[in-house]
Amino acid sequence: MLKIEAIDSYYGSSQILFALSLEVGEGEVVTLMGRNGMGKTTTVNSIMGIVKVRAGEILFEGEPIRGLPSYRIAKAGIGLVPEGRQIFPNLSVMENLIATAANRRGRADPWTAERVFELFPQLASRRNSPGSNLSGGEQQMLAVGRALMTNPRLLILDEATEGLAPLIRDEIWACLERLKGEGQSILVIDKNVDHLARIADRHYIIEKGCVMWQGDSSALLADPGILHRYLGV
Repeated sequence: MLKIEAIDSYYGSSQILFALSLEVGEGEVVTLMGRNGMGKTTTVNSIMGIVKVRAGEILFEGEPIRGLPSYRIAKAGIGLVPEGRQIFPNLSVMENLIATAANRRGRADPWTAERVFELFPQLASRRNSPGSNLSGGEQQMLAVGRALMTNPRLLILDEATEGLAPLIRDEIWACLERLKGEGQSILVIDKNVDHLARIADRHYIIEKGCVMWQGDSSALLADPGILHRYLGV
């Protein structure tokens, strides 16, 4: 579904990604891991057309999307839950959800506000509250729900549970497990190896803008040295 082939990405004259490649298949959950500052968010921003990619290719469902404006990439079927949530603070929960709602592919069972409220019951009682009045956990739920309302073919979550209370983290992980069970393709960035290993099909670990390791959960957990070398503090 998503294929990144040897991309080089830059902020101005500073190169951040070096011949980075990864793939997400239909119905797969794939993770991107690494210490802070290693290029994870830059990878996401490269996919979404926010960061300039000067070499390599990005294909989505077989079509090149490198160089397209972000709105066209979103319309192609990629939904983003960005780092920091970035909900609309002056809009209500319901307004945040319907602002992005679209069913461009004519799904028979599209995501609706009521389906989001069923997924995150805590949001249902807050449907008329402005985004600025929500807790961090509620804002993350809303960011996930807003992305789902675009009915994406691929869902990307950047720092899925960063800064959240343990109970809220558990809700987010339960949500991702449910989405995987429904066949949703997901690319997720997070630091919780135990949860990622449980739900994901494959993993990529990057360091200084390069993929240093890739494999499945069994291989990841079988070699503690990998975790210490690339994820340890």
